Amino acid sequence: MNLPNWITLSRLLALPILLYCLVSPTMETRIFSMIIFLIAAATDWLDGYLARKLNQVTELGKFLDPLVDKLLVLSPLLALIQLGQVPAWGVFLILARELTIAGWRVTPGLTGTTAVVGANAWGKLKTVSQIAAIALLIAPLPENWAIVAKATFWFSVAMTLISGAIYMFPPQNQH
Repeated sequence: MNLPNWITLSRLLALPILLYCLVSPTMETRIFSMIIFLIAAATDWLDGYLARKLNQVTELGKFLDPLVDKLLVLSPLLALIQLGQVPAWGVFLILARELTIAGWRVTPGLTGTTAVVGANAWGKLKTVSQIAAIALLIAPLPENWAIVAKATFWFSVAMTLISGAIYMFPPQNQH
């Protein structure tokens, strides 16, 4: 286990705190939850940066990072369903894509080993849109901002589906 992989695993520590604060959210717990969520999300960038900078990109890291990212995204979304802020079917679309691509990303290697395919630019854009949506939905925003938070959520659902389709059916290079 190298430093980037430990940082990835540390992101999991934010989840119990985040979920506890969203059980009966107040303005203060929503602010705290949003800060915890954004710090945890920032470690996603940090572990990737360090893995590349320190030349410590590993198959374990390429597997763990997206798995932990999925937990970081899906956990608060499930809490937001319970709070009535997002519909379950919207979260289901995200969950379905994530499970499909998680299986799709692990491909058998030519030598009988298993290689893990890293995320593409669309997957990274999808993750950023999900983080933005969740942060806005958790934040104690004035009522007139609710439409912005909902629109950002639906944009992230669209990005999730588009990135999944591109991952499964990549555009063919035209020669």
